[in-house]
Amino acid sequence: MSPLVSRVLVALVALPVVLGVVWLGGWWLFALLAAGAVVALHEYTTMTRQLRPVLLGGYLGVLAMLLGATQGGPVWLLGGFMLGIAFTFVLHLVAETRQPPTVAIGATVLGVAWIGFGLAHIALLRDTEEGRLIVFTVLIAVFAADTMAFFAGRLLGRHKLAPTMSPGKTWEGFVAGTIAAVAVAFFALYDQDVVTTGESLLLGLVIGVAATLGDLFESAVKRDLGVKDSGRLLAGHGGVLDRVDSLLWAGPAAYIALLALT
Repeated sequence: MSPLVSRVLVALVALPVVLGVVWLGGWWLFALLAAGAVVALHEYTTMTRQLRPVLLGGYLGVLAMLLGATQGGPVWLLGGFMLGIAFTFVLHLVAETRQPPTVAIGATVLGVAWIGFGLAHIALLRDTEEGRLIVFTVLIAVFAADTMAFFAGRLLGRHKLAPTMSPGKTWEGFVAGTIAAVAVAFFALYDQDVVTTGESLLLGLVIGVAATLGDLFESAVKRDLGVKDSGRLLAGHGGVLDRVDSLLWAGPAAYIALLALT
């Protein structure tokens, strides 16, 4: 099976399941986000194992952030993050490690913040007014942006977007992906009394740009660590972190944009 076919099949199976759980919300959504966070953080700590991250501190941190977001909102989310830092520091004190705390704790906190804040904002978006519609819009816009950027880059790509960081990404793919995200936001939110037409276009632009930055961020991390994929769990998609990298930036960006617009 070719990588392209594998990517399409995984997406066709996973997207309806994710949308179904988002529709249910509540503890169903928490369970999905928690499972995704734990797997993504496991992949991250595997990539950074030479830095000796504090594994248990990281897991406790992301779970505390997700629990805080689902049960108490943004303030509890921040509290969960601070609790994660405290867990990491205490556990590093009692662990036998050769890495200095600035390296081990820093590597752990980066993963907790990157994955925890990214996925927790999906829970925050779900708890807003018209939360189902908003999260559906963000998820489908990110999927459309990634897909369109992939195909446009393959077919039309001539100008490298970030050649030293991610040689496969092109400006043509970025533009096509961003247009796809804007189109999804426009059609999904048109005449829904959530945002105005102009605001929906701006929201789509924010999602499209943030999704690309999220993808590039993971590419930079992987290049720095000398790995190609975060894992192999999702076949042609690589690991879970490879699949949600765009969402980890697009979710918080969409939440902040909605706060500014509404």
